Amino acid sequence: MARLADYFVVVGYDLDNRVEGEGQGRILQRFPEKDWEDSPFPQGIELFCQPSGWQLVPQRQPASFFVAVLTDINSERHYCACFTFWEGLDNPQLKKTDAGDADEADEEPTVVQHAKLFAPKSLVVVSRLDYTEAFRNCLGLIYTVHVDGLPTPLETVIGNLLTCVIPIAGGSQPGPEEREDSLRTITLGAGDRQVIQTPINDSLPVSGSSVAQLFRQLGIVNVLYLFCAALTEHKILFLSSSYQRLTDACRGLLAIMFPLKYSFTYVPILPGKLLEVLSTPTPFIIGVNSFFRSETQELLDVIVADLDGGTVTIPECVHISLLPEPLLQQTQTALSMVLDPELEFADQAFPPQSMQPSALKIQDKEIRAVFLWLFARLFQGYRWCLHIIRIHPEPVIRFHKAAFLGQRSLTEDDFLMKVLDGMAFAGFVSERGPPYRATDLFDDLVANQVERIRQEEACPHKVMNHVKELAEQLFKNENPYPTVAMHKVQRPSENSQNSDQSRTPFPVLDDVAVQLFIDHAVAKLKSAPPVVKAELKSMVPSGPPLGDIVDRNGHVMANSARRLEVVRNCITYIFDNKMLEAKKLMPAVLRALKGRTARVCLTQELNQHVLQNRAVLDDQQFDYIVRMMNCTLQDCSHIDEHGIAAALLPLVTAFCRKLGAGITQFAYSCVQEHMVWTTMQFWEAMFYSDVQNHIKALYMETDDGDQQNNSDQQDRSDNKREISALELAAEQNRLWPTLNKEMQMERVQKEESTVFSQAIHYANRMSYLLLPLDTSKNRLLRSSGLGDVESVSNSYVTNSIAGSMAESYDTESGFEDAESSDVANSVVRFINRFVDKVCNESGVTNEHLKALHTMIPDIVQMHIETLDAVHRESKRLPPIQKPKLLRPTLLPGEELVMDGMRVHLIPDGREEATGQMGGPPLLPAEGAIFLTTYRLIFKGTPSDALVGEQIVTRSFPIASLTKEKRISVTLTMDQFVQEGLQLRSCTFQLMKIAFDEEVASDLAESFRKHLHKLRFPQHVQGTFAFTVGQSGKLVLEPKTKDKNQSLKTLSKNLVKNAKRTISRQYVGRKKEAPPTWENRSSFQSELDEDEISVSEEVDQSALTLSSTIRSADRQTMSNVVERACCRDYQRLGLGTLSNSLTRSKNEPFRISTANRMYTVCRSYPGLLIIPQNIPDSTIHRICRCYRQNRFPVVCWRHSRTKAVLLRSAGLHAKGVVSFFKSPNAPTAVPSQADSTSLEQEKYLQAIISSMPSYSESTGRNTLSGFTSTHMNTSESSDKLRQPKIGDLMKQVLGNKEDVPGTFSRGGKWGSIRGSSRLSAYNPDIGTRLAGKESPQPNGGPNDPLFLRQQKAYLYIIGDKAQLKGGKQDSFQQWEVIPIEVCDVRQVKNSFKKLMKACVPSSPTTEPNMSFLRLLEDSEWMTLLHRVLQVSVLVVELLDTGSSVMVSLEDGWDVTTQVVSLVQLLSDPYYRTFDGFRLLVEKEWLSFGHRFSHRGAQTLGSQSSGFTPVFLQFLDCVHQIHLQFPMEFEFSQYYLKFLAYHYMSNRFRTFLLDSDYDRIELGVLYEEKSDRRNPQVCKSVWDYIDRLNKKAPIFYNYMYSPEDEEVLRPYTFVSNLKVWDFYLEETLSDGPPYDWELRSRQESLAEETAEKADTGAPKSQRHIVWPCYDNLSKVMPDAITKLLQDLQNLEAALGQTSEKWKDTWDKIKTTQKTETRLESKPSFSSSLLMSSNLSHQRRSQGVCLQESRVGSSIKLGLDCEASATSTPVAGRPSTSTLYSQFQSTESENRSFEGILYKRGALLKPWKPRWFVLDKTKHQLRYYDSRQDKECKGVIELSDVESVTVGTPAMGAPKNVEEKAFFDLKTAKRVYNLCAQESSNAQLWMDSIQSCLSDA
Repeated sequence: MARLADYFVVVGYDLDNRVEGEGQGRILQRFPEKDWEDSPFPQGIELFCQPSGWQLVPQRQPASFFVAVLTDINSERHYCACFTFWEGLDNPQLKKTDAGDADEADEEPTVVQHAKLFAPKSLVVVSRLDYTEAFRNCLGLIYTVHVDGLPTPLETVIGNLLTCVIPIAGGSQPGPEEREDSLRTITLGAGDRQVIQTPINDSLPVSGSSVAQLFRQLGIVNVLYLFCAALTEHKILFLSSSYQRLTDACRGLLAIMFPLKYSFTYVPILPGKLLEVLSTPTPFIIGVNSFFRSETQELLDVIVADLDGGTVTIPECVHISLLPEPLLQQTQTALSMVLDPELEFADQAFPPQSMQPSALKIQDKEIRAVFLWLFARLFQGYRWCLHIIRIHPEPVIRFHKAAFLGQRSLTEDDFLMKVLDGMAFAGFVSERGPPYRATDLFDDLVANQVERIRQEEACPHKVMNHVKELAEQLFKNENPYPTVAMHKVQRPSENSQNSDQSRTPFPVLDDVAVQLFIDHAVAKLKSAPPVVKAELKSMVPSGPPLGDIVDRNGHVMANSARRLEVVRNCITYIFDNKMLEAKKLMPAVLRALKGRTARVCLTQELNQHVLQNRAVLDDQQFDYIVRMMNCTLQDCSHIDEHGIAAALLPLVTAFCRKLGAGITQFAYSCVQEHMVWTTMQFWEAMFYSDVQNHIKALYMETDDGDQQNNSDQQDRSDNKREISALELAAEQNRLWPTLNKEMQMERVQKEESTVFSQAIHYANRMSYLLLPLDTSKNRLLRSSGLGDVESVSNSYVTNSIAGSMAESYDTESGFEDAESSDVANSVVRFINRFVDKVCNESGVTNEHLKALHTMIPDIVQMHIETLDAVHRESKRLPPIQKPKLLRPTLLPGEELVMDGMRVHLIPDGREEATGQMGGPPLLPAEGAIFLTTYRLIFKGTPSDALVGEQIVTRSFPIASLTKEKRISVTLTMDQFVQEGLQLRSCTFQLMKIAFDEEVASDLAESFRKHLHKLRFPQHVQGTFAFTVGQSGKLVLEPKTKDKNQSLKTLSKNLVKNAKRTISRQYVGRKKEAPPTWENRSSFQSELDEDEISVSEEVDQSALTLSSTIRSADRQTMSNVVERACCRDYQRLGLGTLSNSLTRSKNEPFRISTANRMYTVCRSYPGLLIIPQNIPDSTIHRICRCYRQNRFPVVCWRHSRTKAVLLRSAGLHAKGVVSFFKSPNAPTAVPSQADSTSLEQEKYLQAIISSMPSYSESTGRNTLSGFTSTHMNTSESSDKLRQPKIGDLMKQVLGNKEDVPGTFSRGGKWGSIRGSSRLSAYNPDIGTRLAGKESPQPNGGPNDPLFLRQQKAYLYIIGDKAQLKGGKQDSFQQWEVIPIEVCDVRQVKNSFKKLMKACVPSSPTTEPNMSFLRLLEDSEWMTLLHRVLQVSVLVVELLDTGSSVMVSLEDGWDVTTQVVSLVQLLSDPYYRTFDGFRLLVEKEWLSFGHRFSHRGAQTLGSQSSGFTPVFLQFLDCVHQIHLQFPMEFEFSQYYLKFLAYHYMSNRFRTFLLDSDYDRIELGVLYEEKSDRRNPQVCKSVWDYIDRLNKKAPIFYNYMYSPEDEEVLRPYTFVSNLKVWDFYLEETLSDGPPYDWELRSRQESLAEETAEKADTGAPKSQRHIVWPCYDNLSKVMPDAITKLLQDLQNLEAALGQTSEKWKDTWDKIKTTQKTETRLESKPSFSSSLLMSSNLSHQRRSQGVCLQESRVGSSIKLGLDCEASATSTPVAGRPSTSTLYSQFQSTESENRSFEGILYKRGALLKPWKPRWFVLDKTKHQLRYYDSRQDKECKGVIELSDVESVTVGTPAMGAPKNVEEKAFFDLKTAKRVYNLCAQESSNAQLWMDSIQSCLSDA
């Protein structure tokens, strides 16, 4: 029974006490005066009566009522029902003024003072019971008695109220006698009666209709958010203007959380004075009046629910974990069916009649039923995860969270994790854990209805039926007698409420009278017999075990039975000592152990091999078992949710091996590297589980002694019939009261000592797993920060004793100690913490606890001593055989910086090599990483035994490294977490390596440092291209003596003069004979107009510069001219270097030498093409307007239309404005800018005048100068291929939206001439270029109209951003096309994303991380599209006769790309080998593309990052090549080769930023190759030439060019393909772009093949793996194959071979003649050779019928296939393949004869017929002279020296000593001997002469 009301309080306004101008309340009276013992009087009631503050108001307010909730120090809730009414009083302010306080009145003169004010007065009932309605009625009655002056004295009413006693809860089945209990009729003695119904079961919350109300106010989703937020401990704030609604909302939220109870701050109504409570760090549920909304705005981590507005605001920084799917969806569906049943039938034509939602009170219970159903599903089976660790004197219970999550497969679920870690759940366990107690609705639901819930969950209607049943029970609990509801309570009469006449204030009550009532009631209670209510305790049912609940995404792996079979077999093999079999199965087993079932199976299988807790193994068995254990543990999370680590724990102390006399090594010393051992939670769960088993065994024995104790391996849910620990405990608890004292004490002691012995056992176990074998290494503890992992257990209360004990033993909490000797201390501390925690929770006595603490250091120390011996012995074991490290083949001149370090190559995000896409798993591989001066090379073998004999190579040039980051890797095999590196290269390669444990960490660190030093040398001279061939030390500034001394002087002088000239400015203009180079500086004037005159052929004898130039300098000069691409300018007719100093005046352009000293523009070449009539002086002035001084120069001229292509940088900002200033503008003084602007216009005008179309045209309105030619070309060409320029222009400038009507944008641009002076000559660019003609469906031009519109003579392609706000004069004849240009930053970022898309660092399954999505996000293809689009536009403009000037950014990135592509598309010459080389040298190298800067090649440019502008250009060329495969002489492989070496720094070609820099370093005019080291090529072009002579790897067999063909590729993204250069990989021998490596590898392969036994028949089949083999090598295309066969045949017949090119050309010519002879040429044969193909795209594959050979050769489109073909091992190597053959046999055999050759080891000397072949550059040997089959070949290129030898063992008898000589190659030494010494000398001389000729 309980009191209905504890206290009655009257609170009023405090007139005397105002704080800072605010009113206060004070307690006027309270009853009883003394506090009750069981419930003290709550403090601060006066604040809660007026939460918004105590104020006087001018008008009477209506009476109000609400319930506030206060929580006391014992977390008991007190319900304060406040009834407030208003009493009139005279204004105290006015009284003061009357009294003469004039000064106070002055302060507030403006406030109107009311004579009558009203003060609030509150009647408060404080109770521990929540009966809102009863309190409302009682307080209302008291007020009515007072107002209406009823005869009953107030004291009596209040006395009755305070003495009213009601039952807390009714019986479960209310019978007639219990009806009295659950129904209590009360009267306060004023003629009133009311019935109070108490709930049947006290544990279920009472909610009235507050839950339904809450859902109505906020909606389903919002309330679910609040529900999840409350459970996951977030802060929740309710706002409303109604206090009662705040209380109801909070009550509703708590009701739906049942069976969990909210245990944090709970204040449904918070007074305004206490608002700072909201900034508390702990979670809370608080309600605040909307009046204070503004003060809640700045709370950053509080979820605000506005009840009046129906919104829930979640701050950005708060993340609410929601219910796991599908629960969330099902809960939402169920709730909407309850709240809005009409929704389901809303669309039906004939909806059911009665689909109204239930009444509010019923609906409330239905919603609660949904949440009960939800919790039953969330917590189903929770009782199976309870550990009972003490039964007597009180049950102590712990929850095994990890097992619960693991069995539900919800370890990843954020929501459940947080709920289980929360305070509410801890309370749930301690309240509902005990097995013997009263049960309620939830217990029944979670135990008995799980099956029903599971079957019905998918069917919403069945769920609804269940919900309705539950709702009925909930309703019945709250309203046991719904019919009995009588309230007879008087309300105040109307007139008394409304009458405003001065009422009497509430009287002071007589406390003595009230106290009498109370005393009387207390005395009566004392005398009454105590009410004994039988508590209905019973055993709590556990429900079905979790194992039966199959998770919907059950982790049953595919064909798991087969996997388990593999695991079982492997273990059997190991114990049967069949090690070979076991080794074969091992990889499969390790893969299978990824699955949970296989891991469980492993623990069970191993268990069977343990006898009496011990299993002794030999070394290899031990090794395998440990590996399997490690693999099993590797995938266990640190909480071990599947209990795998728990099952292995007894096994790791059982398996062992004998190391020596009396020394045994246990498995635990090899499986320590796992997080799980350092997790306190794991040890606790294990300990509790074991304790439970032991205690269970204890009572099982007492019950029936004959049962044996097999607790250790006992599984909790092992056997259905077996009694569970909880049932046992329930039984013991039931019997407990019946036992006598002694028996009780005995049981308590037994349990306590059981726990104590387990604690000792665990202290030992923990020391086993935490102390490393080598105790000097504190590896485990340091890496995991072991001691800082606080255990989150369900116990929040720790004993004060425990606290003090812990402090005494654990003074420091840190765990990462500096000295390694601290291993022992840290382990001791960890074990101490564990022991403190578990012993306090399980009630171990203090004596025992102290004993434990003294014991632990001894245990640890003892263990360390045994470990030391084990460690010593284990070191003596022979190490496990690791694969031999393979040496990589190096390039000539490449040297090792760091020798091989053993590493593992880990798979990255590319699936091909891991075997996931079929094929063998080549990765992970084990091998070594080598750092050379040029590359980073990994070479090794796959870890998988099935492909162990393959060799995996992955390498990339150091210069291409873009990112290096440290990673830590867990290797499948040995489970150790290893240090690793992830290295990304811009050659689209990624290496993830993990260092083997044998690699010391300082070695790995020095590897990183070296790598970094090599990647970013301080100067470009530190790069490999410069240091090649020098010693492997890092050389930064090599000062070598150059042979060509004069060249150096020239370079130095050039630079010196340039610098001097820049510093000193001359003005005078002198005309003198050209001085010598040496003296040039003395009269070098800025306006000097001298030229270099060189004859047409650039013949060095004709150099007439000066008679004093020495020959070496002449050579240099010819180099200058050569490098300045004068040959090309001459070919284009852009100016010649004539013999005389007088230039032919009729040529429009000339070669200017103004920049020969690089004074005008540092980044331009020395010789430039400018208009004939522009003097050099003008150039000096013009160049200032342009960025970097890069003024417009001509770089190409159209052969037909004579239009020219110019390039320049963008204008300076100030230049832009002056450029567009009208020259006629009246200015007082012509400013400098104006004159420059005029010069500039003159310059552009000069360019326009040079065009024949301009000079020929009579007026400006026609283009008659070239219409006829245009018409012809247009007619002859295929119209399909020529899109309208207007359309192109639209595409380039943007779509229609950007361009209103025309391009003029109101005259801003398009024709950037002002639209003020429109004339017939000047239609604006919109109509002129966008072409308003009727478009043809295929996009071809509508010719006549197209020509009628006038074109500008010069178009300037400029950057939109720079051309803003310019106006142009209408007489100028050029026009600006503004385009948006891609910034280099964009290119850089796009490339980064492209690399990540093509070579992801880790596999991902997210759909938005797929390759195509990432490719699209990188925008690389869009950038290509933009560049190609602009280029095609320029090609069109040039083709129609307008000149174009490309003037973008600084003129060295996009400009270079566009200009090069335009020339490539327009001029077939640039599509040949020579032409392409010239194009790159001219546009990229001479015109100063900043290769070093963009490639981040040195330390200085490191920060700028890698920006592959040149790669982008090559990709564009690749796109064009794909669309026109017959137009290019070179193959796709050629482009890839350039792309690779552009980033590799192997050659000097792509280094440095300009010719000026190259001259400064003296590398511009280097002689073709270095005599000292013929192998080392400095220029990539020489290298390509050399290779091209040998083999057709760069040649495109489909090359069949058209005359004067202009290419117009499609440029849309849909037409572009991803370049396979980005995606392909060859793991067999690394990137296929370093050709020497390939030939070396092949010859090695041949040698091994030679040595191999040839007896076995060789299979012709060869398996080709896409990411492993080089496809073009193993599957060459037909032509390459035929050329190869042809040459093999010739070699076999001993005939001379001709060069492959000659052979190919012969075939082509015969083909052409045959085609002519045929009357009807067949399509297939004529197509390839025909030269009159029209403009159609010739990208089809073409067949060439070869009548001579009688076979049809397939010309594959896959040009690399042809490019990289090389023979399979056993055939001659590449260098011999395409030998340059001549005609006669004698030449082929330069010198021949018999020599004795010494065989390999232990083989005799044998005579062989040797042939020295100068042509093929090789020494061949045969068995005899007649023999055609060559026995072997010695490549002379590999021969390092020929020396005189000495006679060796087994040499032929009677041969002179001097007849012996040795041939030393890179790989071996050949011992040879001739018949006599003279003969030997001849041989040596011949070979020597061959070597020197090379």
